[in-house]
Amino acid sequence: MLTTIDYISKNKQGVLHFLRNIVDEWSILAFGQNIIKTGIDMSLQYNLDLEDVLQCLCAKENGCDVFIANDNKFHDCGLPIQTVDEFLQSVP
Repeated sequence: MLTTIDYISKNKQGVLHFLRNIVDEWSILAFGQNIIKTGIDMSLQYNLDLEDVLQCLCAKENGCDVFIANDNKFHDCGLPIQTVDEFLQSVP
């Protein structure tokens, strides 16, 4: 999520400039009502982090190949999960 990148960054202005420069190149995906409802239900039922679940469900719904997360407790929604380092090593 763009807001998470901004939230964890120490260089707020740098992140905002970066996002402004690349946002037209990225595919921006919306959660939508069904994903939000499913995410809330799953979070309640399994005591999961709502933000993680929403991100993963959205990625899966939109045909993403891999999910990149450094959180070792990230919810497994059926997509391969790689750390940032793993992903960067796999990119030629």
